[in-house]
Amino acid sequence: MSDAAETFPTESVQTADCGTIVYSPGGRYGPRYQSDFQLVLLHTGHLKVTIDDASHVVTPGNAVLLRPGHWEYFEFASDQETWHRWIAVAVADADATKWDELPFILPISSEMNKLTDLMLEMKPGASADSLRMKCLGLAALYQFSHEAKCEDYEENIHVSVALAKRMIHERYAQNWTLVDLAMQANVTPEHLIRLFHTYENTTPIKYLWHYRVRQAAEMLAVTGYSVAEIAERCGFKSTIHFSKCLKQRTGKSPSEIRRDAWQRKEAFRLAERYQF
Repeated sequence: MSDAAETFPTESVQTADCGTIVYSPGGRYGPRYQSDFQLVLLHTGHLKVTIDDASHVVTPGNAVLLRPGHWEYFEFASDQETWHRWIAVAVADADATKWDELPFILPISSEMNKLTDLMLEMKPGASADSLRMKCLGLAALYQFSHEAKCEDYEENIHVSVALAKRMIHERYAQNWTLVDLAMQANVTPEHLIRLFHTYENTTPIKYLWHYRVRQAAEMLAVTGYSVAEIAERCGFKSTIHFSKCLKQRTGKSPSEIRRDAWQRKEAFRLAERYQF
């Protein structure tokens, strides 16, 4: 697989923008004509996107790449809110066919989350045509291309580990047990533990709780959901349980994570204002 993103030099990027949005149950958007490359990171809810005449279902924990030159129509979960974040990159004279070899969908990586965080934090003080935003937008495209090339997700790890991880990524709020995950992965609980130790250097349940904490920390940083709402959405038993797990894995309380996110946004805003 070639590095499709490398076909775009920095000077060809015209603008790069980003955003975060929560759609109410039953929300719809479009039809619209896609003029940019756009990465959509789905964190909660459900998304069905129809591109020209083909429909795709996207579940939480996945990122999709939308290419220019197509009509799109979006339908969101009917029974819950759908939260996604996006990065749009406009490239001059882009040949979108060079991206055809890349997959439509990949699991959201921590690196892609960090790039999205950084763009959102920088956005209040930086225009879409600023060099900072354009470089970060191009970096996000590079990252997607890189992950598509290195992951070949199902092939690089044992199929049972991939199945269990997909279940966790898509339904991390569900009350999973080791037996449940093993059944989804078509192996015994004992064998799934051995496989996770080999491929992930952890256990399935520890992986689940790590993923829940990561998703919850993201929600704290970029949404206005209450701590109780986030705890429920991410599968924690109570706000006390949520705070304890968060503190154990990040060293910070929910209020500290929110404070740090606000301070980073203020720092970027002031730096842009005073040109530090």
